Amino acid sequence: MAKTATKKKNLFERFANWATAATGSSAAFIIAISVILVWGITGPVFKYSDTWQLIINTGTTIVTFLMVFLIQKSQNKDSKAIHLKLNELLASHQGASNRMVDIEDLTEKELDLFHKFYVQLSELAEQEDDITCTHSIDAAEENHLSKLNNLKLKPHYVNARKHKSK
Repeated sequence: MAKTATKKKNLFERFANWATAATGSSAAFIIAISVILVWGITGPVFKYSDTWQLIINTGTTIVTFLMVFLIQKSQNKDSKAIHLKLNELLASHQGASNRMVDIEDLTEKELDLFHKFYVQLSELAEQEDDITCTHSIDAAEENHLSKLNNLKLKPHYVNARKHKSK
């Protein structure tokens, strides 16, 4: 029974991939424009009747309804693949925080807390002289304070502070 479900899933997966590629092609766009042109040209023949208008309305509604699900399927797959790639990069990079792996499963409130942290991290980075310096979540504050304390001992910093206070 599980084998049958897998075959059906694979068949739908194959169809969804094919349909996504086909409907996103130049040929599909040309076909859509052609259908609209033919419909428009036939207007005078059918005296712009209600049935003539209903044909295009029904056709476009059905296509739009089906495309919503096809696009969502494609987006879900792409999103999952991107998240997995990002998780791999985070997991493989020694300086990255593993707290970021599977962050998409957090609540909106938890994501807002991370966002506030990164705003703070950005503000700390703007205070540094080295624009190539990076931090993980765990080390950002400590790195910044260490650099700042070390910088305060340098003569150019001391002289700059003296001239600024005048």
